[in-house]
Amino acid sequence: MEQLLQQMEKELVGQRQNIRLLVAALLAGGHVLLEGVPGIGKTKMVRTLSGLIGGESRRIQFTPDMMPSDIIGHVVFNMQDNRFETIKGPVFANLLLADEINRTPPKTQAALLEAMEEGQVTIHGVTYPLPELFFVVATQNPVEYEGTYVLPEAQLDRFLFKLTMQYPSHENEKQILLQHVQPTGGQKTRQAPICSLDDILQQRRKLQDVVVDDSILEYITTLIRKTRETKRLLLGASSRAGIAVLMASKAWALLDGREYVTPDDVKMVARPALRHRLILAPQVELEGGTSDHIIEETLAAIPVPR
Repeated sequence: MEQLLQQMEKELVGQRQNIRLLVAALLAGGHVLLEGVPGIGKTKMVRTLSGLIGGESRRIQFTPDMMPSDIIGHVVFNMQDNRFETIKGPVFANLLLADEINRTPPKTQAALLEAMEEGQVTIHGVTYPLPELFFVVATQNPVEYEGTYVLPEAQLDRFLFKLTMQYPSHENEKQILLQHVQPTGGQKTRQAPICSLDDILQQRRKLQDVVVDDSILEYITTLIRKTRETKRLLLGASSRAGIAVLMASKAWALLDGREYVTPDDVKMVARPALRHRLILAPQVELEGGTSDHIIEETLAAIPVPR
């Protein structure tokens, strides 16, 4: 896993933390929503990951006219054999890149709900299991951009993390430009896979051995419940959100080479795991408040276990 992280950091300049969080979500068995303005490398990050792991990867470019059957599949009548056939959609993959997911209406977005939560899809009343390793990374532009639809709460809650990509620093941007003046001329070279699906599944099984002290469980529980008590939020974190913080903390600890979770692990994953699950009160939005600020303030108000 360390080799995977190092190779991704070579390809994606200045995105070390987002890369590690992306891989942590993969280990934890969750899914990731990747948000940022166009042209800063969201799709490249996912395609780099797909090239470095084994298995089948597919990409869906979401558009306003897309239908649910374009994602999960449909049934057609084969006149030659005089029978119906099921055509499976691109969702049947190990890594699914849902590119610009908020460019399509909520009806089509909802086609991923069953797949992301239960690891299966239903086509014309018949249920089909998805691969054991099924990882969705959805990219989206900020909702203020024209031609976007807001993802419903039920859809957002299926994502383990919401990662935000910012513009690179001056030095990082210069390094990105330098990559395109080298002898390769910025040409794309396909990377050989560094790890297999079995390697990733083996790492997932190691999560069971990561120790979580009772004081850490109390810390996470208090954090989740505090978000429900503040009047600055219309909707606090759900029980699923608490599970997300727990599993993400274990994955972050494993990536750090430890078999136990610390309070710092919880603090590291709290913002990406909770920011998309909280709904701000209207007055807080008008004042320019964000869910990240509320999460940070809530963490600061909770005693850190020793």
